[in-house]
Amino acid sequence: MTRVRVESFTISLDGYGAGPRQDINNPLGVGGNDLHQWALPTRTFQQALFGLNSGTMGTDEEFAARGFTNVGAWILGRNMFGPIRGPWKDLNWKGWWGEDPPYHVPVFVLTHHARSPIQMEGNTTFHFVTGGILEALDRARDAAGEMDVRIGGGVNTIQQYLRAGLIDEMHLAISPVLLGSGERLFEGVDLRASGYKCVQHAASEKATHVVLRREVE
Repeated sequence: MTRVRVESFTISLDGYGAGPRQDINNPLGVGGNDLHQWALPTRTFQQALFGLNSGTMGTDEEFAARGFTNVGAWILGRNMFGPIRGPWKDLNWKGWWGEDPPYHVPVFVLTHHARSPIQMEGNTTFHFVTGGILEALDRARDAAGEMDVRIGGGVNTIQQYLRAGLIDEMHLAISPVLLGSGERLFEGVDLRASGYKCVQHAASEKATHVVLRREVE
């Protein structure tokens, strides 16, 4: 059965999933890159982002690798695709990742402005969804088949799916940094009342990993 998952989403000690003032030079907001010191050196991320067959192993790698296992489609908020706001003025922009993005499956991007699909190398195709989170999830499930759907972020997108009770499981990495401001992941979200329980936790030198699962009676 298809599950809806959040994987490798990192928050700061003070609960922020992104820093303030996001722009093309600071795609994760000011200070946001510091969140991902656990992820970038891992073998999984070195291969996915840079095509390298090297990287760190251990706890961080185990959690990074699980995020790409059995994933048949992704859903992203528009800010995760690029810094452009409003109508699509620059159709040459095709994402942050170059010609071969790390997804390698269909990706559904939430937006208020229609745009034709973009087919990239490595079997990644970006589809732009203007009908909201339910339409995006329906299309992602169809594309994923028997595999799972991964909600890639950002913060606002995850919050929308949490409030709608549509996320089955979340892997969160808590990074030992303080951002001070930005976008708090659980702002206005009651995880306990929504039925989430911590089913796994492990620590590395650079992050504390927790897995939350929604148990519906």
